[in-house]
Amino acid sequence: MEARYEALRRAAEEVAAVDAHAHNLVELASAFPFLRCFSEAEGDALALAPHSLSFKRSLRDIAALYNCEASLEKVEEFRTAEGLKSISSKCFEAANISAILIDDGITFDKMLDLESHKALSPLIGRVLRIERLAETIINDESFSGSSWTLDSFTESYVAKLKSVSTQIVALKSIAAYRSGLEINPNVSKTDAEDGLRKELTGPRPFRITNKNLIDYLFTCSLEIAVSANLPVQIHTGFGDKDLDLRKCNPLHLRAVLEDKRFSKCQIVLLHASYPFSKEASYLASVYSQVYLDFGLAIPKLSVHGMTSSLKELLELAPIKKVMFSTDGYAFPETYYLGAKKARDVVYNVLAAACEDGDLSIQEAIEAVDDIFRRNALHLYKLNVTNGSINNETTIAGGGVSSTSVEEDVLFVRIIWSDASGQNRCRVVPAGRFYEVTRNKGVGLTFAVMGMTSFCDGPADGTNLTGVGEIRLVPDMPTLLRLPCREEMVMADMQIRPGEAWEYCPRNALRKVTKVLLDEFNVTMKAGFENEFFLRRKLVSDGVEQWVPYDNTNYCSTSAFDGASSILQEVYSSLKTSDIVVEQLHAESGKGQFEIALKYILCTLAADKLIYARETIKSIARKHGLLATFLPKPDLNDIGSGSHVHLSLWEDDQNVFMGSSKDNFYGMSKTGAQFLAGVYHHLSSILAFTAPHPNSYDRIQPNTWSGAYLCWGKENREAPLRTACPPGVPLELVSNFEIKSFDACANPHLGLAAIVAAGIDGLRRGLKLPEPVESNPADYASKLQRLPQNLQESVESLSGDKVLHELIGDKLVKAAIAIRKAEIDHYAKNPGAFNDLIYRY
Repeated sequence: MEARYEALRRAAEEVAAVDAHAHNLVELASAFPFLRCFSEAEGDALALAPHSLSFKRSLRDIAALYNCEASLEKVEEFRTAEGLKSISSKCFEAANISAILIDDGITFDKMLDLESHKALSPLIGRVLRIERLAETIINDESFSGSSWTLDSFTESYVAKLKSVSTQIVALKSIAAYRSGLEINPNVSKTDAEDGLRKELTGPRPFRITNKNLIDYLFTCSLEIAVSANLPVQIHTGFGDKDLDLRKCNPLHLRAVLEDKRFSKCQIVLLHASYPFSKEASYLASVYSQVYLDFGLAIPKLSVHGMTSSLKELLELAPIKKVMFSTDGYAFPETYYLGAKKARDVVYNVLAAACEDGDLSIQEAIEAVDDIFRRNALHLYKLNVTNGSINNETTIAGGGVSSTSVEEDVLFVRIIWSDASGQNRCRVVPAGRFYEVTRNKGVGLTFAVMGMTSFCDGPADGTNLTGVGEIRLVPDMPTLLRLPCREEMVMADMQIRPGEAWEYCPRNALRKVTKVLLDEFNVTMKAGFENEFFLRRKLVSDGVEQWVPYDNTNYCSTSAFDGASSILQEVYSSLKTSDIVVEQLHAESGKGQFEIALKYILCTLAADKLIYARETIKSIARKHGLLATFLPKPDLNDIGSGSHVHLSLWEDDQNVFMGSSKDNFYGMSKTGAQFLAGVYHHLSSILAFTAPHPNSYDRIQPNTWSGAYLCWGKENREAPLRTACPPGVPLELVSNFEIKSFDACANPHLGLAAIVAAGIDGLRRGLKLPEPVESNPADYASKLQRLPQNLQESVESLSGDKVLHELIGDKLVKAAIAIRKAEIDHYAKNPGAFNDLIYRY
């Protein structure tokens, strides 16, 4: 089973986790005993902690990290000798945590402040404990106990919470520790006032325990959380002996969950609610506002206990609502243990779900990202790549203000790529985006998917006009930060909430990849090469021109030297956007460069290709340059392609690659049939992958662009090249490259056409001809020339029933109408090509 789930294992081990609930560290000299690293017990009970299963396992894990003997004495000796900075570095590096949300409401001896934790993680967020805030206010020496009334306390409490609301990511309640979770959301002010008076008669500093006052405080806090759009974490289930476990069952929260005032308040049940994990799972399945966090249960339980608890959470709860945390506290080792065991347990539980048929491996891999990272990023409104916290709203008087988010992010670009391959965006002020647009989207005319590269109006024959409107709905998992005070997010086109528009390119790709998966249990991965020209502005006699950035040649070191600062900035920005660059170098054209991206699931690859180009253009503009991806900006120079490398995967196995028993020129039978489908439909595919008249100025013999219909192993003149990269046995190939793909293509539509063709190859068991092993131009009289202009590829697509059926007839016909309009326009206006460097 291990080999089958290697990709899942790798995903669980490598994901940079968001620790959604933890506490402050302490100095090594703290009186807080290190034995508490392993147990919630205190006093005499703590002395027996070394005899628990979790202690023995955890001690071995820590000793292995420190490379010391697995004894408590030796581990403590190592800690003392190394110092806090060193052991923290070891633990947090091994934990691979990208953000930590810290509840600093618990106090330890010699506790570090929040600022001290910033060296441990790119982002530190504060979680405010409401009981602690209330106690701090009432214990303030400037007030005497007799001066407090419920109204004066409430006024002071709300004002204090308002003042810190932009500096926190969530509220937290430990009502479970005080009076239990059977909160009365309708507690009367009279009863709460009486509770406050009773508390004030006790000794100082006082600790709130009166149920009526706690219920009032809890309800008041939820009202503030709703108005401020802050999630509320709630301790549920086990903890130290202060709590009455019988009162910590989250089912006691039903009155709160049923209260309409709080139906929009996102409530996080902490600690897997253990031993009430099934109950928590049920609540998350029937209440839209309930989320689950399994910190503390992992790693404090036995392996069986951790596994069964997580399984119980996932029995009913949506995966999108389950989150990781370490519940780390006091000692950096608690963070390490929480992360290490969570990765192991999540992997085992999801692998078992795959074995049971509940999940496919790809779905399990996506679940890993949801559980460890994505769910928390969205719920707590975090921007890990920017090291910032995007509070959606702040409290201002009785209403809501967008000030806090706009202090950091001013605009959000909602991105789509149209059928002519142009990236377009609607820009929304960040405050409104997070308040309204992220959920409801923005309106957009039908005409947008009929526009050409020369006119912002629908082409004749697209059947798209200015009558009718869709919703451009942000796909929040794709949100990322731009180098400026802006964010961008990919959008889906919906005709009504939840229903994809038939002209939506992203949905077209999702649709065909689903067919590929459903019929053949195969997914496609894609890795793009981005070729582009850098131009610098030259003004001569009052005329502005964009001239080549340099005049160097292929892989020139001097070219790289000259553009190094720009390329470094591009690389850093792409890296923080989770876009992996595998190689970059100078290309053959004047001022031309290439940045190759790592292969990933094709639906993600298309999104990230758009983001990569936007990033490159933005940074070039910042340096006073123009970056253009146009296929042939200079007819006397080499062209720019967007070559794409493609492979097929079944679970975590590359099934494009052949084997000793299944080998057709290095391909498997599945791979060869898929590629045969692409070969068979290539002339039609070009209407999507080389969709502009300018594209065919690039696709010429002897330019490594693929001018003849053929394929070959490591043949860079063929439009279809099978590749054997380093590490792959020489008799095999791991992927194939399509040369005839450029940046005028909408990447989602281009990939959709390729997948559709591959499906036809698999369905019909198509076969490839023999490979061409030398320059195809040498066989010009024998080989079929690929379309030499856009008209020829459009004619091929017009008669291609397979692509019409799988991609969608209406969308294909609209694309054909756009191509015909562009053929006509640029034939009549050849000078219009000059403007395309600004569009692509």
